[in-house]
Formats: sequence, structure tokens, C-alpha cells
Amino acid sequence: MVADPKVDTAQHVVVIPVKPPGVGKTRLVGVPPEQRVALARAFAIDTVTACLATDGVQRVLVTTDDARFASTLSALGAEACPDGENGLNQALVQAVAEAARRWPDLRPVALCADLPALRAEDLATALASVAGRTAYVADAAGTGTTLYTAAYDDFDPRFGVDSAAAHAAAGASPLPGELPGLRQDVDDVVSLQAAVTLGVGPATRAALAAGAFSVPERNDGPPSW
Repeated sequence: MVADPKVDTAQHVVVIPVKPPGVGKTRLVGVPPEQRVALARAFAIDTVTACLATDGVQRVLVTTDDARFASTLSALGAEACPDGENGLNQALVQAVAEAARRWPDLRPVALCADLPALRAEDLATALASVAGRTAYVADAAGTGTTLYTAAYDDFDPRFGVDSAAAHAAAGASPLPGELPGLRQDVDDVVSLQAAVTLGVGPATRAALAAGAFSVPERNDGPPSW
């Protein structure tokens, strides 16, 4: 059987920048501080777990300054490297340079750590459509970016305000498809509600159940990894 040339069969290393949970998700207004920390941890755990279950993903590399949380994520099967102090994009460039040293045959993918509704099949679908291009996935609002991928030598992320437009202006191609869990990052309570409506992973469900702040869950179950 001849392979479909439109289906990308490359293998990937997913690079995930993870803020220390204690300083993340400050825009979750109304969520008690302890639960906000627990949710930040849970979002990253569910994101990493989904990545590890994705066809086409060989490695997951988290970049973080939180050594204790790095150990937690490493226990799931991820690998870790220190985060630099020069901003998100530079931290990603440094982490991808480390990925190139460790796994030169893999293609790097930068992914947000706050995708608690991410499904392995959505990520696999996105990766299969890359076809060797520099590409990105816009967030649910259409202005931000949740995923960016390029060859090692071309890796030049533009995360930040209006990053979808910035990536497009730099020549990256938007990846098509609904990909709801891949697009739904969580920055505030409204986007958390949207993620819960899609169906969040077990760590996020547990963090919501254990705290004073909660949102109604949908009835058709969690993401299938």
C-alpha cells in the first residue's frame, strides 16, 4: 500500500513550558489560591498525559524551574530540562536546542501546558496534517496559539499577544480542523468552563472536586486517552 503523501508520518518530541504552579493561573478570578495552584498542576499533568498517549509522539520534554514538579511529570513518562529566565519564546528555543541534542531525528512541537481537555486523537490529527511545514494551531478565540511546530533549524516561536497572527505573518501555516481540546487553553474561569464542557482529564476533575470552586461537568465522560 502506498502511503498517503498528505499524512505526516514524522515522529515528534513535544516541548511543554511549565510555570511553577504556585505562580500560574492568576486570572482564575474567584478560585481560592490553593485550588488555583492545584488546577495549574492538574492542567499540566493532563496535558502531558494526553501527549504521552498520542500516536506520533515519541518524547515529551517539559521545561520548568520547578524541580519538584518536574519530578512529578517525569514520573508520568516525560523528561525535563531547566527553564531559562529570558521569557517564554527564548525558553522554548533553549529547550528545543536540548531536544535536538537528545533526539536529532524527531521533529519538535511546542505545546501549551494548560490544555486539560486535550485528547490524544486531536493532537495526533494535528500532527498528521503538518506535512513538514512550519505550522501552528490557533486557540479557541482565534488570536492565541496552543501549538507551534517547525524543523529544528527553522524553530522560531512567536507566543504572546496575538500570537496566531504573529505566527502567520512569520510564514507558519494554520492547521485545520475543529480540534476542540487542542484549541481550548485555560486562562480564566470562562475558558475553564469551556474546557469542562468539552471534558477534562482526571487530574483536573480531581482538582475541581477537591476545592471550593467547581463548575458543572458534562455527562459523556472524560477524554479518552
